[in-house]
Amino acid sequence: METIRSDLAGTPVIIGGGIAGLMTALRLAPQPVLLLARTPLSEGAASTWAQGGIAAAVGEDDRPALHAADTLAAGDGLSDAVVASRIATAAPAAIVELERLGVAFDRDAGGRLTLGLEAAHGRRRIVHVAGDGTGAAIMRALVAAVRATPSITVIEGLEARRLLVDDRGITGILAAGPWSACLLPSRRVILAAGGLGGLYAHTTNPLAAIGQGIALAARAGAALVDMEFVQFHPTALDTGLDPMPLVSEAVRGAGAVLVDEAGERFMKGRGRAELEPRDIVSRAVAAHIAGGHRVFLDARPALGADFARRFPGIAARCRAAGIDPARQPIPVRPAAHYHMGGIAVDAEGRSTVEGLWACGEAAATGLHGANRLASNSLLEAVVTAGFVAGSVAGTEAAALPAPRPVALPAAPDAGGLRALVGETLGMVRERQGLEAAIARLEPLAFRGGPSADPALVALLIATGALAREESRGGHWRRDFPHASPAWTRRLVQRVHDTGTRIVCRAVPLVPSSAPASPQSLASGV
Repeated sequence: METIRSDLAGTPVIIGGGIAGLMTALRLAPQPVLLLARTPLSEGAASTWAQGGIAAAVGEDDRPALHAADTLAAGDGLSDAVVASRIATAAPAAIVELERLGVAFDRDAGGRLTLGLEAAHGRRRIVHVAGDGTGAAIMRALVAAVRATPSITVIEGLEARRLLVDDRGITGILAAGPWSACLLPSRRVILAAGGLGGLYAHTTNPLAAIGQGIALAARAGAALVDMEFVQFHPTALDTGLDPMPLVSEAVRGAGAVLVDEAGERFMKGRGRAELEPRDIVSRAVAAHIAGGHRVFLDARPALGADFARRFPGIAARCRAAGIDPARQPIPVRPAAHYHMGGIAVDAEGRSTVEGLWACGEAAATGLHGANRLASNSLLEAVVTAGFVAGSVAGTEAAALPAPRPVALPAAPDAGGLRALVGETLGMVRERQGLEAAIARLEPLAFRGGPSADPALVALLIATGALAREESRGGHWRRDFPHASPAWTRRLVQRVHDTGTRIVCRAVPLVPSSAPASPQSLASGV
């Protein structure tokens, strides 16, 4: 096994080449940092696929307090109000910073930012690039900036397999590439490894997004929180592709409606109809499909021939599937899209393990609660990357221990789990299915092999979903179909010290003037 060259030993290491990882690296400059990416930058990150844009209160009729209020409403009682206010307040400056880095957001003829509307937002506040190309445009700009920053060393094609720890915290990373394993000694590691949609049979995420960052943190002893909350996007393009291309919520914001094969608009009369929060729309679509119908997104009356100009990326994906959205309704179905839970972190992104930070989708900051507000994900990644970078830069690393031999775990593979996860941990859950999932996942998670890490992540979801006996946000129990005030609390989990089982504890939400710390959440777990 190779050890990284001596001049990089002890350098902070960022795991993940998406927006959260790239922004953290740029914010740390000119401090040297090592960025580890499993695939070439821009090729494997879910950030590149993001269509919806970034939410920011930059309109004349808007302000951060309104943005924060919409975030809390979507979070269904579990979002941290302090975190929501802090991130919403930072959003306008984040847009300015991204433009400074080369992101050209859409503007009107008068030079004002073009603002879109998405579900559960009370104002037009979604900032886009080229209509539906926001994620890709931001990634291009950030990758170029990273490549031009001498203090950032990028290693592509190297996958983190384990975090190494001693009694003082993180000591390094065991990684592997196509030909060899590598030990990266460091007391400061930032997990920005993305989400877990690839665990599901139907997903809009890259298939490699199987929660590896969460698995790494869990096996290192970190606390996890809100793992049961998985968001399903109601409108994934239903043409047999895997993963499923996304049909952005912005299309519904522009006036497209959901209909069935008979042209019936089945969401009409339900609150804000197609612009209800994602969990409500997703379950309605799934229920209509379960009732024997097909579901379509009909943009013809609202957009017609203007569809391709407004949403060029989506139009191209539709055309590749033989669909002209200007003339035909688009077949859609729900798919796993985003994970609200993850690694428990404090206001600076610190986990419960010394020397381990997390940001982006892998982290549970308290912003999203039970259900993420549309277009808050890219915002959270950009803003919290700055919080993490400031904390890492201000932390003096302890001396590194002498390297020791460590067995290399197998490369993770979720292929054999996707059907089980989709059937038991999907939009509608119940005790029997959850218990069956736990019985199958627990031995896989703790006996080693390619399925061990993805099984551990799925087990954390299943354990949380079984414990939470209510329905709230992205978690819906058929046997407990209503929200319960007794469950206005967060579920904290970790791997037991024996490394053979999961321990779980419910922690009441306590209103405060500061975000809850992961240590306070994890005490007693």
